[in-house]
Order: sequence, then structure tokens, then C-alpha cells
Amino acid sequence: MTLTTEPTQLTIRRTGSRIGAIIDGIQLSGDLPAEVVARIRAAVVEHKVVFFRGQHLDDATHQAFAARLGSVTPGHPTIQSSTEGAFLTLASAGGRAASSWHTDVTFLQNPPAFSVLRGLTIPEYGGNTLWANTEAAYADLPEPLRVLADNLWAIHSNDYDYADAFDGAERRFEEFTRLSFETRHPVVRVHPESGKRSLLLGHFVKQFVGLRPSESQQLFGLLQARVTKPENTARWVWSTGDVVIWDNRATQHYAIADFDQPRTVRRVTVAGDIPVAVDGRTSEVVTGDASGFVLDDLIS
Repeated sequence: MTLTTEPTQLTIRRTGSRIGAIIDGIQLSGDLPAEVVARIRAAVVEHKVVFFRGQHLDDATHQAFAARLGSVTPGHPTIQSSTEGAFLTLASAGGRAASSWHTDVTFLQNPPAFSVLRGLTIPEYGGNTLWANTEAAYADLPEPLRVLADNLWAIHSNDYDYADAFDGAERRFEEFTRLSFETRHPVVRVHPESGKRSLLLGHFVKQFVGLRPSESQQLFGLLQARVTKPENTARWVWSTGDVVIWDNRATQHYAIADFDQPRTVRRVTVAGDIPVAVDGRTSEVVTGDASGFVLDDLIS
């Protein structure tokens, strides 16, 4: 797949048959032609996560490019200490990362559509990130499990310490849960652009609606294991200046805490839609008001 623009040649090369692609021949910015932005967006939707080497963006360019994909959001709905406007900075002196499989901010009614992450300080070794294709996981379900999943709903909550990306885990947990959010999501959502179905799970799942906690735990483990099968995953070995964009509506990710040197990455998210179930019903707020989780005034 090659798109030629003057004076830029954009190329897309798969990293695996199920997930991941590297995009070369482009310098990201807020001034890219609309057709180039559309091609990048289509590649993210198709490949779930795309990788750009050596971009070395500054904050203004990072935010301006993300805004071409949609309305940018605040950095995080609850974390203040590491949030500045549209940016969430995840920094560690070593060995702390979001080491649990998750889809970003699913405790809100409308989780982000896209995440745009850039590497600022990368350790000499370790600190890789994994992504998993939740559409492929759904497609691989045997029919009895697929019928079950199609009819399941789950409560997602932020009452979970999902990222030891900050020193002082207890303080970070208190900040992360300072506002309470719970949302009832379908376990299977229909993608608003591709029309494909995917599993909406990850570690923010508190319980399946109508099931006991013990039943929820066992069923969650069964379905979640389908998502994280190795053949559904891609792994990125970071270098300083890299940028990664993923479709938060069709992936989970996991930052591997196997480093002992400083690591800093910086993220901007793009506002998403409310998930739609296979029967057309939409996610519902149980607790919390996330109406402010779009900052149109940040768009440049």
C-alpha cells in the first residue's frame, strides 16, 4: 500500500497479519493535507495500531496533529498531577508502567477513539508496549461463546489502580479515584467506522451485569485470554521520538515494566463515541459526570 503526495511518499508496511503497521515517508504535523490525514486514519482503523519512527514532535505539533483526527480531550478525567491541558505524561524513574491489559478510560460513557503517544525518554532496554486486537479476538470466538458475549454487559469502574506509572502508588491511587465513575458497557461493541464487532473488556471491568462476582471473574478470565493470545498482539520497541497511534475502540494495550532507567511518554487522546451493542443499545452512565471530557478549545 503506497500513497504518493508531493513532496512526500507515505508507505504502510504491516508488522503482522492481525495487528500493527509501520508508516514511513511522512512527518506528522497539523498541516498535513486532508487526504494524507484520511489515509493515516484509515490505516489506524484497519491495522489497529500504527508506528512512526523518529518524529521528534514538540507539544504544539503533537496536539495539532491529534486534533486532525477529532476533538482532543483533557489529558485524563481524574489525574491532575501529570496532566497539562490535552497531555497526560507517564514518567517513571524505572520499573513502573501500566502493566495490565486495558483499553483507555472505559469507565467513561465515551472512551477515547484514538490515542497518540510519543516517546520522550526511552531506556536503553526494556519498556516496550504491547497492543492486542479485540476485533480478531471476537471473530475467533466459537459460536456458543460469541452468542454469550453478544448478550453480556459489564460495569467498568475507575476504582482500580491501573498504572503504577508514578512514584508513590498510594498517592496515585487516591488521585486516580478522587472522582468516581462507573459505566455499563456492552461486552461486544460495533465499531462506528468499520462496522466490525470487538470485545470491550480490559482491567476496568468490575463485574458482568446479572452475574455474581465469582462468576464474573471466571468468565472475564476466559474472554480476556482470547484477547491477549500472542497471535492477536503486536510489540513495539521504542526509540526516542517515536509516535504510536492506536484505535482505542478495537484494542487493548500493556506497558511492560522491565526497565530500570528513566522512561517518559506523553499522550493526547481524541474523543470517542458512545459504544453501541449488537442490538443497537448504547452504553449507560451509572456514576459520574464526564460531560467535560472534551476540550474543543484545545484544537489548533
